[in-house]
Amino acid sequence: MKLASFSDSAAKTYQQARIAHWDAIARKRSSWQGMGGWYHRRLQEIYHFHIGSNQKVLEIGCAEGDLLAALKPARGVGIDFSEAMICRAKERHPELEFIRADAHDLSELNETFDAIILSDLVNDAWDVQRVFEQLKPLCGAHTRILLNFYSRLWQSPLGLVQKLNLASSNLYQNWLTREDVNALLRLANFETIRVTQEILWPLPLGGLANRFLVRWWPFYELALCNFVIARPAPERAREPVVSVIVPARNESGNIKAIFERTPQMGRGTELIFVEGHSKDDTYAAIERESASHPATPSLLLQQTGIGKADAVRLGFSQARGDVLMILDADLTVPPEDLPRFYEALVSGKGEFINGVRLVYPMEKEAMRTLNLLGNKFFSMAFSWLLGQPIKDTLCGTKVLWKWDYERIAANRSYFGDFDPFGDYDLIFGAAKLNRKIIDLPIRYRERTYGSTNISRWKHGLLLLRMVAFAARRIKFV
Repeated sequence: MKLASFSDSAAKTYQQARIAHWDAIARKRSSWQGMGGWYHRRLQEIYHFHIGSNQKVLEIGCAEGDLLAALKPARGVGIDFSEAMICRAKERHPELEFIRADAHDLSELNETFDAIILSDLVNDAWDVQRVFEQLKPLCGAHTRILLNFYSRLWQSPLGLVQKLNLASSNLYQNWLTREDVNALLRLANFETIRVTQEILWPLPLGGLANRFLVRWWPFYELALCNFVIARPAPERAREPVVSVIVPARNESGNIKAIFERTPQMGRGTELIFVEGHSKDDTYAAIERESASHPATPSLLLQQTGIGKADAVRLGFSQARGDVLMILDADLTVPPEDLPRFYEALVSGKGEFINGVRLVYPMEKEAMRTLNLLGNKFFSMAFSWLLGQPIKDTLCGTKVLWKWDYERIAANRSYFGDFDPFGDYDLIFGAAKLNRKIIDLPIRYRERTYGSTNISRWKHGLLLLRMVAFAARRIKFV
């Protein structure tokens, strides 16, 4: 591939100096390693958490290819403008593809990737916006851009260790802030999903500092690098088929209203009822109403396990739609609100739409005071844990794409299987996939039939256990 051409002579000089510099670094590494190994191993752990194995990954500025190889991609492509670095990468990792090219011109690449990495690149680039713009043709709708770059707070310490020949030297840098990078991503038509600060101690015995202390103020302000995850700016999807999953236990009195009030969305909407060992005639009511509404595609399943999570998973497994919705049969969330969830997903405003009951005033008896306080506590806890705002974790109405759910289900073992509600299974999974989570406020209604199946104290303790579990599996990794 060709290297980028610049009409500006200063840009040409800048780029040529950097190519020569990194060629020299590559030759030096044949006999010298420096003290950067701990830093790069920690970076590998962070990237592996966010990307995982068996993905299609492109790394821009791959150097020797060690980070790309550590991810064990199904297909891995590395790009670097240093010919000496590319030669070393091919020798070290022959199972991957390495191409000599400039980040400022990637026009000859003609494929898309699940993840695109720019590690320690933007502070060294001549035109960061142009670099970001090169990525757009390489992105699908679900591609994630992941990048890290040094904090300016470390400019002097890094300069010192480089002068002592303990780390690879750099030419003068851009020293961009998090705000600078977010603005440049927006200009290139990308949207930032998450920003964190990483690596407090880039030396041996840094586990406690890098996994735990760096997550708390004021320590994260002292971190060595900033880490950003972004996605392509959303575009409206083609009108999909919608599956509305309705877990129903002791909800006989609400079934007729669900058939009558659930609107048609997209290219078609199906209702999937999962009946869960009711003590009333819920199963028979679904059969009656299904026969009375032949124009509404519907499916009735008998739950074999217990709990709402089990019911939702059964319904999802039988869904034919591209969009999966959960509608609680108690109708505390009105079916008439579902088109708003649909629009938020299909327009691309979010990739996981989470209903929120805690914005508008509630009808009398819609939620007891202790339940309300508990929900507010858990929303704050999970917003901090997941790095995205989650105002209400237990609203039953959640909407996502089927292909995202399939990835969540395939990786369910990472979080375990002790969530009887299913809400946290989906929220954790969406956060792990770095999907854009959007809270959608609804007016929570009072029940008109039946009673809640949630035990305030028993399930409250279980939620505390989930907070601790999520901390270990998402926050402190």
